[in-house]
Amino acid sequence: MGRKHVRARKYIYFCITSLIFLSFFSCTTFKENQRERSANDHLILSQELLTGGDYEKALKENQKVLSLSAKRPPGDAALFNMGLIYAHDSNPKKDYKKSLGFFTKLIKEFPQSPLVEQAKIWVSVLDVIEKSKQVDIEIEKKKKEAREN
Repeated sequence: MGRKHVRARKYIYFCITSLIFLSFFSCTTFKENQRERSANDHLILSQELLTGGDYEKALKENQKVLSLSAKRPPGDAALFNMGLIYAHDSNPKKDYKKSLGFFTKLIKEFPQSPLVEQAKIWVSVLDVIEKSKQVDIEIEKKKKEAREN
């Protein structure tokens, strides 16, 4: 008869332990889902801001997405958007080197992302643009030297 009480007590301890474990697990999952939802909301807002031409606010929203998602999606989309923002022709603060940096970071940190192929295309296009800028600078230097002689 003593064995039944011990067995029942073990069963109760097991149930309590299981409930504690499940409550911790569900809280973690809930927090992760909430963080992912918040990151997605910021991502959608950033795309709306980009469409509206508000590049500074769009960048800030994408930075929030990166801080919320760390090295998980939708961080890849945030990096891609940041690359687009800096490459956008209408952006008064466009910077092809920064854009190139974001696309390169996307390729390295998210190799399985569906955006990697597009990022690789952007990297090659931006490389061509940067090289043509260097050629233009060289031509201007040679013209200046020719005028001085």
